[in-house]
Amino acid sequence: MSATATYTVQYFAALRERRGLREESVASGATTAGELYAELQARHALVLEPAQVQAAVNGRMVPAAHRLAPGDVVLFLPPVAGG
Repeated sequence: MSATATYTVQYFAALRERRGLREESVASGATTAGELYAELQARHALVLEPAQVQAAVNGRMVPAAHRLAPGDVVLFLPPVAGG
């Protein structure tokens, strides 16, 4: 982890229901999308493991290893089942 940066975090579907928020501003030392989710999972008792969650940064789907920049908008999505 590095110096603290602020990100806008958005939650979707079951994550939004569990967190009780659609969006929040988060100060974190995380440097990747995966690190940020793991930190939030521990902080807020989110039930989905990091490997189960997809991330989008600034409107683009990214891998967990995607490096974050201060001010990024990070959306976390749970697995989606279709039929």
